[in-house]
Amino acid sequence: MSDLPVPSARRLQKPGWRDARLVVGLVLVLASVALGSVVVSSADDRTPVYAARGPLVPGRPLSADDLTRVDVQLGSRTNQYLPADSGLAPGRFVLREVGEGELVPRVAVGSREQVGVQPLVLSVDAGSVATLTVGSRVDVYVNPVDPAATGATKFTGPELALAGVSVGGLPKAAGGLSGGAGGDRPVQVMAPSSRIKDIIGQVDAGARVTLVAVPGGTAEADQ
Repeated sequence: MSDLPVPSARRLQKPGWRDARLVVGLVLVLASVALGSVVVSSADDRTPVYAARGPLVPGRPLSADDLTRVDVQLGSRTNQYLPADSGLAPGRFVLREVGEGELVPRVAVGSREQVGVQPLVLSVDAGSVATLTVGSRVDVYVNPVDPAATGATKFTGPELALAGVSVGGLPKAAGGLSGGAGGDRPVQVMAPSSRIKDIIGQVDAGARVTLVAVPGGTAEADQ
């Protein structure tokens, strides 16, 4: 009976630089590190811009107290918004409405000469003021007195005088009251400068003024 051959053990060799598995593993590690660096760099690539602390009403002076800084990633749209890295320039005015918490577009801010509206105080029925706040948008209707009517005062019918203007303030009524279920209440609206003279003339001639909130333009509607 012949002896069976005895297999010889092969010595394990230490992997070298030419080992394909070592090269692939090294490439994967380097790729992971590079990808992680790109992700972290991208996450920090944010730009400081201003957002409205509260409603910004056209025609009003703009101060740092009206704004809050936020860091955002907007890509190519970053230049469309008011930068917060160099502070607010003096003499800035709101040119168009910006809602509370919204980023402030550059085109919404300008100089006094660019402002196209002025504050106009109107006396309106207190009931139509109940849901309004500063920044609400309203349509202003004027109902002129009928000059041909005799006896009791009659009106010719309401006409839309201003569309979608902003409420700039809610002054207290005479006696310090803030308005009630009846009577009239003063409301300040930011009206186009070109329309103020005509509206004042109609009001002085006895016209009645009514405000109608624009859908979605009051604080109550947003809740």
